[in-house]
Amino acid sequence: MHITTRLKMMSFMQYFIWGSWLVTLGSYMINTLHFTGSDVGMVYSSKGLAAIVMPSLVGIIADKWLRADRAYMICHLVCAVALCYAAHINEPGLMFWVMLINAMAFMPTIALSNTISYSCLEQAGLDTVNHFPPVRVYGTVGFIAAMWTISLMGVELSNVQLYIAAGSSLVLALYSMTFPKIPVVQNKASATLISKLGLDAFVLFKQPRMAVFFLFAMLLGAVLQITNTFGSPFLHDFARNPEFADSYIVLYPSILLSVSQMSEVFFILTIPYFLKRFGIKTVMMMSMIAWMLRFGLFAFGDPSGIGFALLMLSMIVYGCAFDFFNISGSVFVEQEVSSDIRASAQGLFMTMVNGVGAYLGAILSGMAVDFFSVDGVKDWQTIWLVFASYALMLSVIFWFSFHYRHTPENSTMRTATH
Repeated sequence: MHITTRLKMMSFMQYFIWGSWLVTLGSYMINTLHFTGSDVGMVYSSKGLAAIVMPSLVGIIADKWLRADRAYMICHLVCAVALCYAAHINEPGLMFWVMLINAMAFMPTIALSNTISYSCLEQAGLDTVNHFPPVRVYGTVGFIAAMWTISLMGVELSNVQLYIAAGSSLVLALYSMTFPKIPVVQNKASATLISKLGLDAFVLFKQPRMAVFFLFAMLLGAVLQITNTFGSPFLHDFARNPEFADSYIVLYPSILLSVSQMSEVFFILTIPYFLKRFGIKTVMMMSMIAWMLRFGLFAFGDPSGIGFALLMLSMIVYGCAFDFFNISGSVFVEQEVSSDIRASAQGLFMTMVNGVGAYLGAILSGMAVDFFSVDGVKDWQTIWLVFASYALMLSVIFWFSFHYRHTPENSTMRTATH
């Protein structure tokens, strides 16, 4: 089997696991377990807390001591056990701790899957800018397949979603045993203490451009967490209105939300063109404007005719919002660092996006949802407009603070100094 096909299968299963619960767990906790907005934010913050340390730590281990493919397998075995146990929990505090264990194992696998893909493509003599996005797009397909599976099975408000994710994790752990060997970096006798400890990637913060890039990756990670946590509960809340109680959106919200991932499929495939034509700064700006539109359209959308069109547009712009900072950012980091710190640099990127950013996004968005709620009824329009304003503010500050001169060489190859 060709290596790109094998990587596509890995990517599909990697994100099928996440799609099985990431979007719908909030609705399960609010509607079935009767958790508050702050409770849900706390549980989702476990992903951010774990990602602050674990992707970088496991990336360092994968760079220096343990093969990335073996680290990947171990992490998914832990995920399978944690998710299975989480299905039995109905108390917020315990749910937080178990999902924290799951997150500590799962979050590193995102960066590790990127590392495995980049390494295998490089071993096969394939250009990462052109060949990684088509591999990664299968992850989006897997996410969509999971959302449709959960929705059509009618288990969005059930713990069955967690069992499905656990079984998928076990399958992927077994499949990862067939991956090509990903060699660790041999330590040189003259290596510094920082290099021996695997902290090379943190030196990137000494470069002003990279420091600003990672800062905004963190701030955009907070935006992503908001939509992951409260997008599904927002759509489920339309059931409170008798006019919308039997609407398609209320009955199958995950299918509507999956249009966001369908949009990703298109935008992922455009990444090579946009990066080469416009560069990372313009691509990131497009992402921030798309996030503003995502939330602004949510604010005025509903299951009615025009309102449904607005919700559908919100799903479409999500593809640009997510891919143009998350996938493009990963490719940008790959281009900017040398191969001997690839895993730890990808881990650092994931730490900023899905770690610090996700933690802040989960906690603060949960507080915002409760603040704009009266007797359990949420003022979703105000909530989404606040989030849209945040995205707009980010875009303005980013434009004036991130300095990057785009040239065709920067978008197609590493510089000679690497």
